[in-house]
Amino acid sequence: MTNPYRSDAYIIEVRGQTAGIVARDGRVFRFHASDHRFNPIDGMAFASPRAAEKAAHGLLAAQARRRRAAIRRQIGSLLTV
Repeated sequence: MTNPYRSDAYIIEVRGQTAGIVARDGRVFRFHASDHRFNPIDGMAFASPRAAEKAAHGLLAAQARRRRAAIRRQIGSLLTV
């Protein structure tokens, strides 16, 4: 079976910004963060560059949800005085 990934390293971008790179590590691709927001997945192994990209998108989305929830809590505490 031939490998569909011709390169040994890929740049991963999320929302137009570089999140990091994935580099082939044996049979997996290992993620290396270039932005601190992606440190939680730094060093993780993925089956493909696309899987790493999906994880990076998911991580950024989860971080945004947590920030929005924190803002809502702050606003709620101001309204219930």
